[in-house]
Amino acid sequence: MRKNKPRQKNKIKGYVKTYVSGFIRAFVIALLLLAQFALVFLLSYYLSSAVYIYFAIEFVGVFLVVGLVNQRTNASFKIGWLVIITLVPIAGFIMYFLWGANRSARINKRNMSYVKYGYKFLEPDKRVLDKYIEHYNKESNAVTYLENCHFPLYANNGFEYFSLGEDAFDAIIEDLEKAEKFIFLEFFIVADGELWNKIKTILLDKASKGVEIKFLYDDYGSMFRTSKQLWQELKDNGIEVAEFNSIGKYLDKLYLNYRSHQKIVVIDGKVGYTGGFNLADEYVNAVERFGKWKDTGIRVEGDGVFGLTAIFLQMWTMTTRKFIEDYNIYKAEEIIGHDDTEEPGTGFCQAIADGPCNNPENPIADTILQLIYSSSKYLYITTPYLILDDDIMEALAISAKRGTDVRIITPGIPDKKIVNMITKHSYGYLLKNGVKIYEYTPGFIHAKTIVTDECSLVGTINMDFRSLFIHYECGCLMWDENLREEIKNDILDTVEVCHEVTYDEWKHRPALTKVMQNFFALFSSLM
Repeated sequence: MRKNKPRQKNKIKGYVKTYVSGFIRAFVIALLLLAQFALVFLLSYYLSSAVYIYFAIEFVGVFLVVGLVNQRTNASFKIGWLVIITLVPIAGFIMYFLWGANRSARINKRNMSYVKYGYKFLEPDKRVLDKYIEHYNKESNAVTYLENCHFPLYANNGFEYFSLGEDAFDAIIEDLEKAEKFIFLEFFIVADGELWNKIKTILLDKASKGVEIKFLYDDYGSMFRTSKQLWQELKDNGIEVAEFNSIGKYLDKLYLNYRSHQKIVVIDGKVGYTGGFNLADEYVNAVERFGKWKDTGIRVEGDGVFGLTAIFLQMWTMTTRKFIEDYNIYKAEEIIGHDDTEEPGTGFCQAIADGPCNNPENPIADTILQLIYSSSKYLYITTPYLILDDDIMEALAISAKRGTDVRIITPGIPDKKIVNMITKHSYGYLLKNGVKIYEYTPGFIHAKTIVTDECSLVGTINMDFRSLFIHYECGCLMWDENLREEIKNDILDTVEVCHEVTYDEWKHRPALTKVMQNFFALFSSLM
């Protein structure tokens, strides 16, 4: 039950516009952060000059380090803080007590209460799981794990894969124009430009006709590219707008580091989208930034759309702190009207999500590990950043050594120089153990895609520490033979325009590059 139809290509000429107000906000917040750090170092200087206080802090520090080592959290997080504590002992202890010692626990607990409220609408259907097992003749360990994490498996889905962001937005615009009841949109980055102008025109028209519209955006992601007037225009025309985690709100806890990186579009409960693309002109190659921009996305039509709807509503209530009493009112009527005796079809989908409020549980990171270990023939990954913890690094190496064709595509033209240094630092261990790494020479690959000989994952999830443990992320895990083959072929086609990095090439990179990569890698969990 897969839908894939030709669409009119609408090439637009875009622009990049930045707002001084965003830079002023960033400057003020940076000054406040620097003031916090200055006070910490000033305090540590005076404390270290008092011998008895100094030794008391050092004594307490021993227990702090022991507690940190035994904390149930990611190893890279521990190493990052241990490096800071070692480099600047007194200041490091104070910083950890202020910002690292689970100071965000209260906020995460409150946020998790909104997520848990949505669980009551996400009950698995055993018939779907039985149909999945029957269709694939295999165990359902990964699927069952995710169902136990409140991500039901849905059947009766059609999928459309987009190998470029411009193709995805052509489809989104077409579906937005058909909206009759409601539109949900969530993006990390929203930018003033030609793409925004096209989307905004449709939204204002639909709002005037009584269509319910909820628009959720991340404050940090959109701060430099939008203005308050842009959002106010939407509000003045009856569109509900919510800003996730204003960067100045929890400055004392450094909670500004936790962002919503999710991208979701849901229309009338009938179709849903997710992928790497943001709402900005570079994502549709209307302007050139870092060469040719390659992104991917997925369109879901069928029962699985409700999984994306629920994720959006969980984030919406987390942001607005207003419970939506019944998520089911946003189910498509044809889904509500399913006959209970109807046999589930194929086209299986699990919409998954994750974020800091889940910690120390990390369903997405655990799912990626299971995908790596369960792959037997091939495992292909596209990611703009490659900053992995030891568990995933080891899993990729083991998979390659047992004969799986493991390939990873990263950007040829990076958007962040320091992060790209750490990405390249990660190459060595993987290349040595048989993983093939390619750099996308036409430009920047922003796609977040995994495909194996069993299933495919398309979403917002970068293969880095920030995505897997700090940001709120989402994606669709899908079982559909035609879809899987299409994604596989797109990645293989992309490999043809990539530069393959060899282990010998990596070993003979310049000495200064090695030193810088090794240094920045110490702070990989903080990037």
